[in-house]
Amino acid sequence: MIEPTRAPASGVLKVSAHSNPNSVAGALAGVLRERPRAELQAIGAGATNQAVKAIAIARSYLHAGGIDLACVPEFTEVEIDGNVRTAIRLLVERRMLPGTPEPVSAPTEPTR
Repeated sequence: MIEPTRAPASGVLKVSAHSNPNSVAGALAGVLRERPRAELQAIGAGATNQAVKAIAIARSYLHAGGIDLACVPEFTEVEIDGNVRTAIRLLVERRMLPGTPEPVSAPTEPTR
């Protein structure tokens, strides 16, 4: 389960079947306010269901700020306790609504 008050620095949110979709949505919205894209990972139908609900909720959170979302699902493999599992990877990108300026994003790579 993710911690709702802090999104991970990597922008990858791992969602379980027991994750609260409102908490995941808040974390997702936080990442997308700072970065142009985020990733949710879910293993199993229950986790995927919670992740998709979270995306829909995050969309409503961000709409007032002029941000809409686009989502691209794909399969990926993750290793858990030495076992390789197939997961759903949901790549979520922010799209600015017409007439809304693009927010300033945090740098994706450190500057040297």
